[in-house]
Amino acid sequence: MLISDFDYDLPEELIAQQPLDKRDASRMLVLNRGRQTFQDSSFASLANYLRPEDVLVLNNTRVFPARLMGERMPTGGSVELLLLREIEPNVWEALARPARRLKPGAKISFGARLLAEVIDEADHGRRVVRFETDESLDEVINEIGQTPLPPYIKRDSGEFTADRERYQTVYASSRGAIAAPTAGLHFTPRILEQLKALGIQIAEITLHVGYGTFEPVSVNEIANHRVAPEYFSISSDVAIQINQTRPGGGRVICVGTTTARALESSAAEDGQILPGDGAAGLTIVPGYRFRAVDVLLTNFHLPRSSLLLLVSAFAGRELVLEAYRHAIRERYRFYSFGDSMLIL
Repeated sequence: MLISDFDYDLPEELIAQQPLDKRDASRMLVLNRGRQTFQDSSFASLANYLRPEDVLVLNNTRVFPARLMGERMPTGGSVELLLLREIEPNVWEALARPARRLKPGAKISFGARLLAEVIDEADHGRRVVRFETDESLDEVINEIGQTPLPPYIKRDSGEFTADRERYQTVYASSRGAIAAPTAGLHFTPRILEQLKALGIQIAEITLHVGYGTFEPVSVNEIANHRVAPEYFSISSDVAIQINQTRPGGGRVICVGTTTARALESSAAEDGQILPGDGAAGLTIVPGYRFRAVDVLLTNFHLPRSSLLLLVSAFAGRELVLEAYRHAIRERYRFYSFGDSMLIL
């Protein structure tokens, strides 16, 4: 299959620029893989599609303000870093702009509290940077950093700073992501309590969403595509909780593609979840056989993206693209702050 097989045309006005006032007010398109059908619904009706025996698996990663704005020393030229991965204490891999001016030895100032030096360079604008501060680096980043803006959200980052908590799930607790697991943005404490009251179990795992999730697909043949590894963690208690679901007649309801990647990366051949910490290096494209996930809740994704490939692997390319065309006709809201899709 070619990446061009996963393209579609989206009117720009359907790209959600702002979150809804109420998290759970979004629409939800429900796909049934067995029947090859879809129907319009609402996220507030999620409980109608779940069973008391099910387990809902959430990704509790928390977005940190990974975007740093600084000045190159001594010229004062503007520099932007997007922190991608901590290599060792105070040393990070980052996307840099303008990368061509940031060679090893280049120094960057982020104000009086934080300095940095480029110590290595890699492909696609990546740089390895060593930070210098007299304080806790995490605390300084939390204070001076900005929440990274998805490139399709066209508004000022200063305005977006006010939405720092809105671009988190209500259950976010484990700091380390550069983007939110957006399928979880629809949940409210009320919805979660409603599901628990119906007997549905809630399980939390962690996968720190990294740049690999959003990196453009650069190959024509999707069989040659690879998504960069992302750190994930699944506790023994959660693994047991998930593994007891199917024998009890329940389903594993996966909230988000990142949760799906973590579960499938940790699943044995028989679908049993193996606990532990590690790097989720699995790339899921059509032809992949899912072992751990029975139902997927997700948002609408960019054309030609790794996330659209994963969803198509789960539900089938033809059904997914037909559903996307329906969503466009019905004026659904797309991408991070957009509406949701439940795939049964």
